[in-house]
Amino acid sequence: MMIFFRLLSRLPLPALYIFSDLIYLIARFVIRYRKKVIDENIFHAFPQLSATERKQVRNRFYRNFTDTFAETIKMLTISEDELRQRFQVVNQELIDQEIQKGRSALMMAGHVFNWEMAILGVALETKVTAETVYLKLNNPFFNQLMLEIRTHFGGVMTEKREFRKSMITMRSEPRIVHLAADQRPPSKERRYLRTFMNRPAYFFEGGEFMAKKMELPVFFGKMQKVKRGHYRFEFTKLADAPYADSASHSITDRFCELLEENIRNQPELYLWSHKRWKV
Repeated sequence: MMIFFRLLSRLPLPALYIFSDLIYLIARFVIRYRKKVIDENIFHAFPQLSATERKQVRNRFYRNFTDTFAETIKMLTISEDELRQRFQVVNQELIDQEIQKGRSALMMAGHVFNWEMAILGVALETKVTAETVYLKLNNPFFNQLMLEIRTHFGGVMTEKREFRKSMITMRSEPRIVHLAADQRPPSKERRYLRTFMNRPAYFFEGGEFMAKKMELPVFFGKMQKVKRGHYRFEFTKLADAPYADSASHSITDRFCELLEENIRNQPELYLWSHKRWKV
């Protein structure tokens, strides 16, 4: 099975887009994948848009959603040169220099397409160690496939439960830690309720806790799609120590503000099919 995906990944991306075009038609017109969830999420996030405009966002979302399958498969064998042509990382040196000074740094980003390409793009461009915290997939084969894709250029992947153990090395082994900070936490987790895209939503606050406990700088990763198969990812500083006088939830609140801005710039890139606002 892995051999099949490796052979598939050798195809040029334009050829892989033929498959994603077919999946797009099936998702949009045949199974109408999570249409009710998508429509509800977009309706609340953009009440100022007309019904026609919201439909356009939904249909462009389907296109980006299915294109991500093709792009992610391509990441399994993509060359350094092709990835650099397709994925531009801006201000990588800003976060790298923090690690070179001897302290770890956090990077917080949302589920904006194509976040999988960002894992590889940053791993390729950084001069330091980049670690991404991930949730293990239930299917062992696809979990292994995604690990091979995500570590193609040397990035370190750490499962969420294991990350709690590795946190203790963040001072002795400085590195960038990537967090997908817009996931909906389960009720058993420490979480924070706030308004996000016009509706209440829960957020993990592990990043905020780590940053303030360990006096770490925090960066935001902004994603932009330039054209099909081409992206721009920009680091900006979100917060920095000292945090003694900072308000509660200040890092999470700032992250949400920046992510909302990112989403509003290109709403079709966000993961609207996720039941993000279930409280």
